[in-house]
Amino acid sequence: MSSAVSGVVTIPCGPPVEDALRRLTGLLEGKRLTVFAVVDHSGEAAKAGLTIPDTKLVIFGNAAAGTDLMVAAPLVALDLPLKLLLWEDGGGGVFVSYNSPEYLADRYGLSEEHTGRLRPIVAIAEAVASG
Repeated sequence: MSSAVSGVVTIPCGPPVEDALRRLTGLLEGKRLTVFAVVDHSGEAAKAGLTIPDTKLVIFGNAAAGTDLMVAAPLVALDLPLKLLLWEDGGGGVFVSYNSPEYLADRYGLSEEHTGRLRPIVAIAEAVASG
């Protein structure tokens, strides 16, 4: 799926958000990546008496890979750790969205070697989406 937002990749996701979240956290643990936070946007909205479709932002990474990127391009810290957005639209569709590694590389002038450290997010997103 193409995105109207520059640099954002959005793909349809087979499982519901909660199932996709469990799958994602399991995949990240299996790859020895750290889950720094899960931001439950829909849960926080509910606490405020508001309603939005199920939406979770998962922030994850690897300090060894990320630190090297931040040494090369300090402002990349604005977009690190990596993030995957698991979200439901109002019509029951579920999606996975993330910043394209190429977009981040262009934004921060990263070398091909450094861009390669960001590319695993593509396979992780596809694995989660396939359910």
